Amino acid sequence: MSYHSVKLIKRPELEITEDIFNIVTQDIPTPAEGEVLVKLSHLSLDPAMRGWMSADENSYIAPVKLGDTMRASGIGEVVKSNNERFPVGARVMGLMGLTEYAISDGNGLNVIPKELPAEAILSVIALPGITAYHGVFEVLKPEAGQTLIVTAAAGSVGSLVGQMAKNLGLTVVGVAGSDEKCQWLTKELGFDHAINYKDADFVEQLTQATPNGIDLFFENTGGLAQGPIFERMNPHGRIAVCGLIADYQKAEPAPGPSWVGIIKRRLTIQGFTMPDHFHRIPEYGQALGAMLGKGELKYRAHVIEGIENATSGINLLFDGKNTGKLIVKL
Repeated sequence: MSYHSVKLIKRPELEITEDIFNIVTQDIPTPAEGEVLVKLSHLSLDPAMRGWMSADENSYIAPVKLGDTMRASGIGEVVKSNNERFPVGARVMGLMGLTEYAISDGNGLNVIPKELPAEAILSVIALPGITAYHGVFEVLKPEAGQTLIVTAAAGSVGSLVGQMAKNLGLTVVGVAGSDEKCQWLTKELGFDHAINYKDADFVEQLTQATPNGIDLFFENTGGLAQGPIFERMNPHGRIAVCGLIADYQKAEPAPGPSWVGIIKRRLTIQGFTMPDHFHRIPEYGQALGAMLGKGELKYRAHVIEGIENATSGINLLFDGKNTGKLIVKL
C-alpha cells in the first residue's frame, strides 16, 4: 500500500508558490524497534511554516532540509507499534509533517483524548493554544483592569489571547483585516472593541477604543497597525512579539518602532517562540483543556480537504482569507 507526502524541494523567494513542493507517493513503511507508524487524520497549517521553509540557520529552529517532508503539526492514530508508550489505537499529536503516514520514535508525540474533536485540539490545545497561553501568562502577565490589544485578533492565536484576557478582567481590543472578522470578535467572543486596520480612520478608532492607553500588546502581524499601537502604549507597558506575518513574504521587513519611544515609555518587549517551551506542553495542554471544558474558550476552524490542497491552502494565512484555524482533513 502507498501514501502521499509533501516534500520541500525549493526555498521560497518571497511568496510561497506551489513549485517549491512536490507531492510524492511512497510505500507505507514498517516501524523499527522503538518506533510507531501513525496514520494522520488532520494536519495543521500555521504561519510559522513560512520561516521553516527558509534557508535561515540562525533561527529558533532549523529549517526543513530540501527533499524532506514539510514540517507541520498533526493528529493521527497509531496503527503499528514497537513502542510500549504508544500502543496500537492510541491517538497522538506532534510535528509529524505534511503526510498521510509517519514513522516516529515517540519523541515529541503526545497521547491525546479520543473524545475531543480534532478541530478543537488543533485550534485550542495544539500550537495556537500553547502559544497564546504562554504569551499571555508568562510574557504579558496581565492584571485585571488593564487594557490589552492583539493583532491578527481573529486568527487562531489572537482569538484565544483576547478571550483569555477577557476572562481575567481586562479590556480587550482586537485588530483584524475585515469587518466580518471584527463583528465575530465583538459579538461572538466578547472583545470590547475590534478595529479593521484597513479603515481610513484606523488611528481615530484606536484612540477612541483606548482612552486610557494600552498596557499590554500581543503582536502577531507588524504592518500598518504596529506604529499607531506603539504610540498608544502606556509607561511600563509590555509587548509580546509572537509573529510578524505582514513581513514574512517581503524582501525587506518594515522598520520597527523607535527605540527612543521604548526608553521614554520604559517598555518591556519580548519575542518568543514555542520550541523553547515544548517541555511545558503537557502543563499548558491541561490548563487549556480545562478552559475549553468550562466553555471559557471558543474557536472556529477553516477546514480544507485532502493533502493535495495543503500546498495552496497555506497562502490563505498570508492573504488573510482564512476564517479560523486552518486545518487539512485527510
